[in-house]
Amino acid sequence: MRQNNALQIAVFALFAIFATNSVFAQDKVVDQIVAVVGGNIVLKSDIEKMYMDQQAQGITSDGDMKCEILENFLIDKLLVAEAELDTLIEVTDSQVNQQMDGQIQMYVAHFGSENAVESFFKKPIADIKAEMRLVIRDQLLSSQMRNKIIQDITVTPSEVRQFFRTLPEEEVPIIPTQYEYAQITMRPEIELEEENRVKAELRELKKRIEGGSSFAAMAVLYSEGPSAGNGGEIGYLGRAQLDPEYAAAAFNLRGDKVSNVVKSEFGYHIIQLIDRRGDKVNTRHILMTPKVSPEAKELAVSRLDSLANLIRKEEISFAQAAARFSSDKNTRNNGGLAINPNTLSSKFTLEELEGNVSKVVSTLKIGEISDPIETVDSESRQSVYTIIKMVDKIEGHKANLQNDYQQLSDLFLAKKREETLQKWIADKQAQTYIRIDNTYANCNFEFDNWVK
Repeated sequence: MRQNNALQIAVFALFAIFATNSVFAQDKVVDQIVAVVGGNIVLKSDIEKMYMDQQAQGITSDGDMKCEILENFLIDKLLVAEAELDTLIEVTDSQVNQQMDGQIQMYVAHFGSENAVESFFKKPIADIKAEMRLVIRDQLLSSQMRNKIIQDITVTPSEVRQFFRTLPEEEVPIIPTQYEYAQITMRPEIELEEENRVKAELRELKKRIEGGSSFAAMAVLYSEGPSAGNGGEIGYLGRAQLDPEYAAAAFNLRGDKVSNVVKSEFGYHIIQLIDRRGDKVNTRHILMTPKVSPEAKELAVSRLDSLANLIRKEEISFAQAAARFSSDKNTRNNGGLAINPNTLSSKFTLEELEGNVSKVVSTLKIGEISDPIETVDSESRQSVYTIIKMVDKIEGHKANLQNDYQQLSDLFLAKKREETLQKWIADKQAQTYIRIDNTYANCNFEFDNWVK
């Protein structure tokens, strides 16, 4: 079997070389094979499309971007080939669609509108998505394979200390200024009439869907959730990954039935089951969020303002006020102390904070309490009002083991993982047939053995 596979790859490679040479000999070229990696090819059009994609996202490079793109494709081909042999690695249509929609949103954010995106690429959004689909699938496969290669890599405290002791002075990282803050959050109350309006709209949509209308089409038209552009589909998720009320309804659905209106912390939903796989379900939903009245916003600000004054007068402590009045379940039982979701520590750089919070935190003195500000809840993505207390500020400095062990540990872990991945790529290069067209032979690749 192994000999047959090797023969097939060799025959494919010879065909690819012949095809490449034949195509390059023509004056008018539709497309060109610029590289062969085992049984996979990289086309010139792949590189050109990715080059346009990176320009559309505002990505720049100090080197030859097309050479960098080609090397990324070469690495991806090695990883994808291995991923396709691994039965535990899978990429679903839902994952591809979510990634694709996210990329389109990045284009729109960069250019300002969908029309501007279509003008740049000289084709409709639907055609752009169609061309992106296979590339994104390969990117997701290669990403999962990368993660599998490095998932068991760990570091010990003694390794971190040794790493720091041998780190050249000029390579010791600079830790930016970090802030610790506490918050009390109030979510403006929504009037019962507004909640009833939203529920009535969702019940009407459910009736239309049960009468034959497409749930996915209705989601595109009416859902206020981020999955609207994907027909409301959110992919395979387990109970722990879903809001408890949403999960209870989703896991009780059978067939393609539509749920009754479900209330979650994000708003109100109707849900349809697409598929069940083990302890995960793939669902689509239509989300509608009741709108807050100006009067409710003013009341929340007024209550927070009064609470801030009571805390300043020491009639109640900030921690007590957070426990009694804050609507933020993640901080109210922790004295209001905010936790960085990226590091699970209480330290944030300004870049890691939501815009309005960042502006306020940068101006407060330690122990000072802000006036109420409007911000966005990190989970529900709804507008809320907050007062902030500055707990601590750690000025920027060169890293040291005493204060910055976690950052140094993360740095060494990243280095160790990168070395493991590089060794894997070098080993696969040696085992794999690779040919690169002469037009790219002079690229300054990161890995040496692409051109043999």
